[in-house]
Amino acid sequence: MTKIGLEVHVQLEDCASKLFCSCSTKKAKKPNTNTCPICLGMPGSKPVLNKKAVLSALKTALAIKCKVNPEYFFSRKTYFFPDLAKNFQITQFETPIGVSGKFMDVDIKRIHLEEDPASLIHEGNHVLVDYNRSGIPLIEVVTEPQIKSARDARIFVQELTTLMEYLGVYTKKSEASLRCDVNVSVGKGARVEIKNIGGAYDVEHALLYEIRLQEKSPAKVQQTKGWDGKKTYVQREKELEEDYGYIIEPDIPKVVVSDADIKRLSSEIPTLASDRINFYVEKYKVSKEDARAIVSSKDVSDLFESVAKEVEPRFAAKWIRRELSRVLKYKKLDLKDTNITAKHLVDLLKAIENKVITAQVGQKIMEDLVKKPFDINARVKGYGRIDNQKDLENICKKVIKNNPKVVEDFKRGEAKALNFLIGQVMRETKGAAEPSSVARVLKENMA
Repeated sequence: MTKIGLEVHVQLEDCASKLFCSCSTKKAKKPNTNTCPICLGMPGSKPVLNKKAVLSALKTALAIKCKVNPEYFFSRKTYFFPDLAKNFQITQFETPIGVSGKFMDVDIKRIHLEEDPASLIHEGNHVLVDYNRSGIPLIEVVTEPQIKSARDARIFVQELTTLMEYLGVYTKKSEASLRCDVNVSVGKGARVEIKNIGGAYDVEHALLYEIRLQEKSPAKVQQTKGWDGKKTYVQREKELEEDYGYIIEPDIPKVVVSDADIKRLSSEIPTLASDRINFYVEKYKVSKEDARAIVSSKDVSDLFESVAKEVEPRFAAKWIRRELSRVLKYKKLDLKDTNITAKHLVDLLKAIENKVITAQVGQKIMEDLVKKPFDINARVKGYGRIDNQKDLENICKKVIKNNPKVVEDFKRGEAKALNFLIGQVMRETKGAAEPSSVARVLKENMA
């Protein structure tokens, strides 16, 4: 039996400054420039807690149904490593912000705030330290070891980051960091922790590798391992919590959470992805596959809801999931990188529904729309849909006459020949003809 537990560390992207100082969290062009005496651990410097980070962590804890601790404090986690200038990390141990939550049927043990260590840059035989990252606010979500497979672990991380995107504390395609520590044991073997895995798919691949390894040779002692993208490798024996010598952080006072704070933050939690899927399926009769794809981005989901008020929802879902997503993926863009509005899509989809333009023309307009928005109604006037039988027949006859060899191939039963001829007609009409009508007219005139 395989047992998997996750420790997911997510940078709070909505925080402009570090957890205990005013240094910027934005990526700097040069190392060691976003620093100050506090995040460099200089003697006499005193940390000041970032209120925004606390509120973001509280909102996340509430969203994953954690019991919020009304009072909590910070601790010093002591270990000696170059990425900690002061030789300890300020984190939460005894009293995390939230405990006993639930997400995707997995019990959440705790969620807490902590500062990120510095980043280490390995060059040849020496190591450089960049303290720009030191002190950036992280929330850590710790699960119970209830995940059964590598695939389930990957899906859990993806869904958790989607939730945080909905809350506005994290954006998947951003400079903000996501790192996972994975704990796994197979059968009666000892627990192995794989540290600092950089994404959901790497979590899955690292687990697949480690599970196969442990199935052949169960771990005899607890170990800490790394992941190089292809294999896991031993770093050291696993530390126990006692090894870190936690003590209460004396420079940060106890934090008290009021009922008013909890009530206000709870009201700010939007309808989350899982609830939207059920709503779309039940109210709009959208397929579950389309609904899942749409809610994977809050911006896309919000857009769909606006468009579905004026366009048949299943038709809108099909175009947003397939065509809009296709173009955004090809251009390597997020919806927020464009200026596309609900009105743009409503006008485009109504033009297709009302047969003012063909679906093929709609696809071309969608590709242009992502580059630079424009007036849809003005654009579609330039695409006259060819439904006139005589006009279409004349174009088909012209294509047949210009491609005698392809016509002969079609008559010999080669299906690809017809597709080629349809493509030629669509080129002649600039996509203004309906492919099914083109195929019918071509067949009639090649009989």
